[in-house]
Amino acid sequence: MYEFTTMGWLRHAIFHPIEGFEDLRWKKQGSLKVAFGIVVLLFIALVARRQLTGFAFNGSYTKIFNVVPLLVNSVVYFFTWVIANWSVCTLLDGEGRLKQICINSAYSLVPFIVGTFLATLISNVMVLDEAIWVNAVYYLGIGWSVILMFQAMKAVHQYTVPKTIFSILLTLIVMLLILFLAILLLSLFQQVYVFIYSIYTEISYRIRG
Repeated sequence: MYEFTTMGWLRHAIFHPIEGFEDLRWKKQGSLKVAFGIVVLLFIALVARRQLTGFAFNGSYTKIFNVVPLLVNSVVYFFTWVIANWSVCTLLDGEGRLKQICINSAYSLVPFIVGTFLATLISNVMVLDEAIWVNAVYYLGIGWSVILMFQAMKAVHQYTVPKTIFSILLTLIVMLLILFLAILLLSLFQQVYVFIYSIYTEISYRIRG
């Protein structure tokens, strides 16, 4: 077993995922503050990719900026993943606690975040014919994060490879259900608000009249 600083444990997990996430579990290491910081960086990375990607590579209309989709794609999706995975793996006898799932999941996102920043940066100094290098950096980050996420979930729940794959697929399904129910709930609240506001407006007019 190794002894690292807080950031040392993060590097250990990223560059040595097989033993790194196992060490995080058994040594009860990992920081929620660092995890939340990574989620913030994820949001910033998505903003940077949308707004700062080189003109030749950017298909977004940058003059109109809506923060909501980016918050959903980063913060909302992340915490939905954490809750869904905890719910699923509780039923599948997973050993991971909510805090551990949150930390391991956030640590797994670091290569994607770095890849997104790097791809955004180099897109400003390359021409369209060199798009393969921009895409290579971006998808390398995604691939690395996918591998880390798989190993993180395998280690935190102490699953076999087939059970880890099954739990991840089930987690994605539960995520869709949670998001669908959340949209329905928001729609219901909106309708109730409109109904109450309409009654209030009608009563106000009658009182004034």
